[in-house]
Amino acid sequence: MSNATGTGQTLTLSGIEAGYGESMVLRSVQLKVEPGQVVCLMGRNGVGKTTLMKTIMGLIKPRSGKVVYGDADITTAPPDRRAKRGISYVPQGRDIFQQLTVEENIRLGLEAASAEKRKAGIPPHVYEMFPVLKEMLHRKGGDLSGGQQQQLSIARAIVSDPELLLLDEPMEGIQPSIVMDIENAIASIKAAGRTSVLLIEQSLAFATSIADYYYVIDKGTVVAEGKGAELSEEQMRKHLAV
Repeated sequence: MSNATGTGQTLTLSGIEAGYGESMVLRSVQLKVEPGQVVCLMGRNGVGKTTLMKTIMGLIKPRSGKVVYGDADITTAPPDRRAKRGISYVPQGRDIFQQLTVEENIRLGLEAASAEKRKAGIPPHVYEMFPVLKEMLHRKGGDLSGGQQQQLSIARAIVSDPELLLLDEPMEGIQPSIVMDIENAIASIKAAGRTSVLLIEQSLAFATSIADYYYVIDKGTVVAEGKGAELSEEQMRKHLAV
């Protein structure tokens, strides 16, 4: 991956109210992800972090507020349109196709890419990040361990070289050796500078090591934000302690 920096577009959320049916989960959320940044979204379970990711991806329509990407208002754009604009989403829980091979799963990520990228096929840096996937190209996704399936899910999301990558707790429930691989992959995405990352993460140590900026959500509202270096244990204990 190249070391180009500052490419991509800014994601801006303003006054987002969203939820499920009559139940409102997000209230007046303001959030910004600048090109090339890694932004961490933190908070206890059930406070609205995943709902926010789904709203950015277009899987949930906000009741009010705006989602702007670059100079385009994408508040009502469907998920496939957002994917074609360069936004990729890795949901919680390793959402892969069990019956397809590893290679077929990764190739599905190229659907949102340009014709040129589809023709070029899977770029080598995907296998550099996750060498185990190259060894298992012809195995079915369902035959992989949970950690390997998570690597596959991320590989499928990055194969099209997205401008913005949404990662919902990618390290949750993963064995420690693979956690390290995924942390290294996120670090190399950041170092390449072509892809911004919005990451839901519970590990304070990793968040402070990787984040340029952070937002803490509680009860559907942003209660704290700042530069990654300013993340304090005291603040986190207050908002993350169960």
